[in-house]
Amino acid sequence: MSFHTADLCDHHGDRVMVADPIFKHFGQRTHFAGPIATVKVYEDNTLVRAAIETAGHGRVLVVDGGGSLRCALVGGQLGELAVQQGWSGIVVWGCVRDAAELNALDLGVRAIATHPRKSVKSGEGARDLKLHFAGACFTPGHWLYADEDGIVVTPEPLV
Repeated sequence: MSFHTADLCDHHGDRVMVADPIFKHFGQRTHFAGPIATVKVYEDNTLVRAAIETAGHGRVLVVDGGGSLRCALVGGQLGELAVQQGWSGIVVWGCVRDAAELNALDLGVRAIATHPRKSVKSGEGARDLKLHFAGACFTPGHWLYADEDGIVVTPEPLV
């Protein structure tokens, strides 16, 4: 799939929602896109793992981690699992770890920072919710496009 988020914004105007430019890039895929799946957690990645363990079918997992900078919600092991399960990418409103491992994977990852501490494992959170963060709304089934210029969200596929 070939696209540039700048072109999507130029051609589709108000039909695209643009996330605030707060995310750092990890993984080998600089461009990734797909239907959105969502998880909402706080400093607990149990549901993140459960989502990644399912078949990705080219989807993008969007994780609302509450913007926490106190631990990582995705690391190298979950990144490898996401590749094996066919996920296109992961966007985390929170931290990741094992940056070198993530950067070696054929996966697109965006997060606000890295943190060496792992999360707790208490199983708290929810899946398949409409999420609001970084100035955008992430709805399950809508489409997310990410490249070097940013992240855009649309109700339907544009390319």
